[in-house]
Amino acid sequence: MNHFPEAWGRPRDDVYGAYNSTYLQTSGPKAHTTSPAVTGTSVLGVKFKGGVVLATDNLASYGSLARFTDVKRLRVFGGKAVVGFGGDVSDMQYIDRLLESIDIRENYSSHGNMLNAKNLHTYLAKVFYKRRSEFNPLWNHILVAGFDADDQPFLSSADLLGTTFSSPHLATGFGAHLAVPILRRKFPDERGIETISREEAIEALKECLKVLFYRDARSLDKYSIAVITQEGIDLREDEQIEGQSWAFAETIRGYGSQTS
Repeated sequence: MNHFPEAWGRPRDDVYGAYNSTYLQTSGPKAHTTSPAVTGTSVLGVKFKGGVVLATDNLASYGSLARFTDVKRLRVFGGKAVVGFGGDVSDMQYIDRLLESIDIRENYSSHGNMLNAKNLHTYLAKVFYKRRSEFNPLWNHILVAGFDADDQPFLSSADLLGTTFSSPHLATGFGAHLAVPILRRKFPDERGIETISREEAIEALKECLKVLFYRDARSLDKYSIAVITQEGIDLREDEQIEGQSWAFAETIRGYGSQTS
C-alpha cells in the first residue's frame, strides 16, 4: 500500500496503475440515501379522557443488530406537545434540532410560545412533504400528541411522504400490524375517549409493548412513555416491561442444545 497520508487506503500506482475515478463522474440526478442505517421501530399512542399517552421502546437497530439500547425517541416540545419518532435515527436528530430552533424562536418572540400540538403536526407534515418533493425524504414516521386550540386531546401521524392520519389510537412501524388490532379491540369507536381512563390507556400501551417485544425482532423490553394532560407532561424514559421472560424457550425442542 502507498504510505503517503494523502493516499492511505489506495493501491500503489506504480504496482497496480493509477486509480480510475471516471466512473464517479455522472450527469445523472443527485441521489440520496434510500436505506437508513440506524432505525427505531414502533411508536404507540392512545387518547383518553383529558389527555394522550405515547410510548416507544429505547432501541435503535443497526440493520438487524440491536446496537443502541438507550435511544430516547420521545421529544417534548414547549411543554405542550410530545413527538414520537419511528424510522431513521439521524433524521430524527435533524428534526429534533429543527424543533429546538423553532422552540427557541417562539419563546423569544413578543407573544411567547403559542404553538400547540396541532400546529406542530401541521408544520412537520409540511416539512416531510417538502423533503419528499425534493426526492430527499426524511425517513421517519412520527406521532404528535398534545392538545389543539380548543384544548381537546390531539393525536395524529405524519410519514416520510407527508401523509397525515388522525385516530383515537395510532401506531407506526410493526405496531401498525400488531398493536392497533389490540387497541381497537380494547377501545372500539363506539366507546369514545370520554370513557377511557388514564390508567386504562397506560396499561393498554404496556400490553402492546410486551407483544411487540416478543414479536418484533427490532424491539426491546426497555421503553419510554409520556402522559400528556392539561396539568403538564409526565415523561418516563427508563421503564422496563414487567412479567416478560424468554425462559420458556428453553423447554421448546429445537431451541438451543437439547439434553433429551
